[in-house]
Amino acid sequence: MAGFNVRSVLVTGANRGIGLELVKQFLEKSNPPEWVFATCRDPEGQRAQQLKNLVSRHPNVVIVALEATDPASIRAAAARVEEHLKGSGLNLLINNAGVIKLNTLESETLEDMSLVYATNVTGPLLAFLPLLKKAAQGSNQKGLSCSKAAIVNMSSEAGSIQNVFIWHVGQAISYRCSKAALNMLTKCQSLGYGGDGILSIAVHPGWVQTDMGSSLSPEAPLTVDASVRGILNVLPALSEKDNGAFVSWEGKVLPW
Repeated sequence: MAGFNVRSVLVTGANRGIGLELVKQFLEKSNPPEWVFATCRDPEGQRAQQLKNLVSRHPNVVIVALEATDPASIRAAAARVEEHLKGSGLNLLINNAGVIKLNTLESETLEDMSLVYATNVTGPLLAFLPLLKKAAQGSNQKGLSCSKAAIVNMSSEAGSIQNVFIWHVGQAISYRCSKAALNMLTKCQSLGYGGDGILSIAVHPGWVQTDMGSSLSPEAPLTVDASVRGILNVLPALSEKDNGAFVSWEGKVLPW
């Protein structure tokens, strides 16, 4: 991660789990970002307390209210971020916010399918795109990279149609379908935005010991710290050759 110089990064779903750890590890870097935008649904709520503790020690952290299923909330968040960036654009967007419903084929509902899809797929679709384009246009870096302008969609191997990761642990139908759709969205973003200088990538963080990961089973083998350290080692090495790929926290290319 030594050569990973990112001026600004935004992490959605940053009040717990992988999102919170991403914020922490960006701040631990010897050359931390000038701005770390950390979004969550309720910045004033108890679940955002750890984020607020970070803000008290790190003036470059800005907590931004964001409800991924609410277009008005997304617009307001983008305006707040733009205000802080003062025309420089956003370099790295990590779409980490996500939900899971532990439904089976028999118990899945239209309501849960719609909610999970709206959060896990529609949320990452348009958020902050103008700011990413601005960062790419203002950069003198050639090619594509996470330092220049990038969309990192936190996906899951559970959405791999070939692998159907940990099916024996839980079906989680709406979650799996949403992650398969997010992978397709990532591929579409790579084709649509690559010409604008924006890299798009889908990342499987592993089966991690978070509230979400452990909701399937207490057997989750990977610590949050190890997952995020892996991800932050993978991101600096990505370039145009990886645009639109689906990779693991260890940098392995995964099958769709």
